Amino acid sequence: MKFGILKERKSPPDRRVVFSPEAVVQLKELYPDASVKVESSDIRIFSDEQYKELGIEVADDISDCDVLFGVKEVPIESLIADKSYFFFSHTIKKQPYNRELLRAILEKNIDLYDHETIVNENNRRLIGFGRYAGIVGAYNTIRGFGLKFGLFKLAKAETLSGKEELINNLKRLVLPPLKFVITGTGKVGGGIKEILDAMKIKEVSIGNYLTKKYAQPVYTQIDVLDYNKRIDGKVLDCKDFYQNPKEYVSDFERFTKVSDIVITGHFHGNDAPEILNREMLQSRDCTIKIVGDVSCDIDGPVACTLRSSTIADPFYGYLPSEHKEVDVFHPAAIVVMAVDNLPCELPKDASEGFGTMFMDYVIPAFFNDDKDGVLAKAKMTEKGKLTPRFMYLQEYVDGK
Repeated sequence: MKFGILKERKSPPDRRVVFSPEAVVQLKELYPDASVKVESSDIRIFSDEQYKELGIEVADDISDCDVLFGVKEVPIESLIADKSYFFFSHTIKKQPYNRELLRAILEKNIDLYDHETIVNENNRRLIGFGRYAGIVGAYNTIRGFGLKFGLFKLAKAETLSGKEELINNLKRLVLPPLKFVITGTGKVGGGIKEILDAMKIKEVSIGNYLTKKYAQPVYTQIDVLDYNKRIDGKVLDCKDFYQNPKEYVSDFERFTKVSDIVITGHFHGNDAPEILNREMLQSRDCTIKIVGDVSCDIDGPVACTLRSSTIADPFYGYLPSEHKEVDVFHPAAIVVMAVDNLPCELPKDASEGFGTMFMDYVIPAFFNDDKDGVLAKAKMTEKGKLTPRFMYLQEYVDGK
């Protein structure tokens, strides 16, 4: 089996990679029958020289590899026919901007495995950059608070050496008695929580968060049934919410009345209700000052996320009364942080963490006949057709 590590070609440049040089060495030690070739790159967080120093082949042409590993979408003109690819295709939600990419993959007879589709027997994702999105998202949100109110200035995460320096910078801060609410309890929510815990911000129960005042910063972390309720008033379980999302409405307003900062780490299904809507943000008793929308669904469940922001310019102001973007320092503006590629700000940590997960959950499947069905479940296309699991995308491919 010959694996190839792709050069990232999407703009703006992404410095992440599936496997660090040390991870490639580990892969070859664990699986002596495997060979790995790295496509030369001048932007990757690990240089060509770092791979070469460990005896790893680096070349401009990796078309002789069987399976190609990338992070972001591969441009259509760079796709090699009749290969197997792993990357984030951003097509599984029928994203219009990548329809042509999926069509090209089918036309070129490519077997596509999307990182998002690599799941266990309970359909829970096994790999991703979610933890690092949460870590950087929390940092950026707190940085935005400091800038908005002139309390402190934090360096951009991308200028730091890694997660440890990021945390050390945050530990030096003295925050007022803010209330943070985190949506979501998955990998993204876990990354957000990791940062607040490292800062020694106290976690409190939902009940206490909603009813008590504190002399120190506190946070609470909420899951879908904490911020959604059934229209008929019945109290059921999460399974019911996921099966019948249209039977629910948002119950997030109770948090908007007491929260200073919202940081989102939720997954939002297409039919799920809005979470933080315009009416909540326009309410006189809304106390929200900053929204760190790590989940970043444009025109989605968080009404103030009018657009994604960038690493270069991560913040914009949102004026609730007019539902429009304004300057961050407008006196009535809520600050929005909606960077959609947050892990890129910690490319070394993110790459190493991703590689560990990929080594644990994906690589073994190539050498054990895919005994757990990881590859079979993840495969989106095969021999020019969508696989049965992903036939729901056929109308999307057809442009209907």
